[in-house]
Amino acid sequence: MQQKLETRTFLLFLLIVSVGFLLVLKPFFGTIFWACAITVIFYPMQTRLIKYFNGRPNTSALLTLFACILVVVLPVTILISSVVAEGSAYYKKLESGEVDPARYLDQVRTAFPAVQATLDRVGIDFAKIKEGALSVTMSGGKWLAQNALSIGQNTFKLLLNICLMLYLTFFLLRDGNYLLELLIRALPLGDSRERLLFSKFGEVTRATIKGNMVIALIQGSLGGLIFWALGIPGALLWGVVMAVLSLIPAVGPAIVWVPVSIYLFASGENVKAIILIAFGAGVIGLVDNILRPILVGRDTKLPDYIVLLSTLGGLALFGINGFVIGPVIAALFIAFWGIFMRDVNVPDAPPVALESQKPEESAE
Repeated sequence: MQQKLETRTFLLFLLIVSVGFLLVLKPFFGTIFWACAITVIFYPMQTRLIKYFNGRPNTSALLTLFACILVVVLPVTILISSVVAEGSAYYKKLESGEVDPARYLDQVRTAFPAVQATLDRVGIDFAKIKEGALSVTMSGGKWLAQNALSIGQNTFKLLLNICLMLYLTFFLLRDGNYLLELLIRALPLGDSRERLLFSKFGEVTRATIKGNMVIALIQGSLGGLIFWALGIPGALLWGVVMAVLSLIPAVGPAIVWVPVSIYLFASGENVKAIILIAFGAGVIGLVDNILRPILVGRDTKLPDYIVLLSTLGGLALFGINGFVIGPVIAALFIAFWGIFMRDVNVPDAPPVALESQKPEESAE
């Protein structure tokens, strides 16, 4: 009785201390998450370098981290700062009236009278649509301008988070196997189950990040390139917006290029509009339809509709981190239920009478 009481008390304090530790780490959730994600992506490189340097994990981890900085951290930092600066300039144009979304909507209404007639038929007030579009545009521009200011004011905090992420990544790369074995030893799920779950976590994280990043890079580059070729202002900004929106399967960059093509039709630039529609549907859209099932769906072993729903749900719950967290949770959900059906909810053995009938059926 005493031993049982001591065990339960210990488990209670273990739970309290663990929850407290998680609360302490909560401000650094994004930093820790991306350190883990980068480690998962670059760990195969780390293992190859360890073999090359005859088991020197510090040297291998430093070289892997340097490759990570060159391939991921520097390009993303430069791109974000460039886009925020361009977004700030775009907001100033909105405030000065140089860019007027209401005028663009009026042009579309004038060019397509059927749109106004349809809106009137279903009882939708065009003035409210115009007001809402203006509000969204101003809010987005204001957000970019505020972030441009905050990046300048919080440069030290940003650098600190990046340095902390890289610092954690180094130790996760160096001690990854040891930390994984500690977790497997600590968790009371059964070693084989835990290895399966950690393997699934690594597969889905690697496939989701690599697949979505490749798709975002290609679609954003293609979108920015066609905007630049057609002389549409803010090609870099809209290219990055399309890259971010490409994280939403099935829709993605079309949220940008479809309204732009409609405006081009409305302003009489029919050739540019046709080129943009053809390029958007035939090239940018085709990238998503071909590459996403290959790079994300196949490697995560998730159906396309699960990838879509989990990505949208993850983005809604966790923000930008959700495009990885959503599919990971979906994959772990399926893995847990697979383990449950295999190990816990084992179906009953077939009746003996049915088994005894099989030879007779085959003899017939």
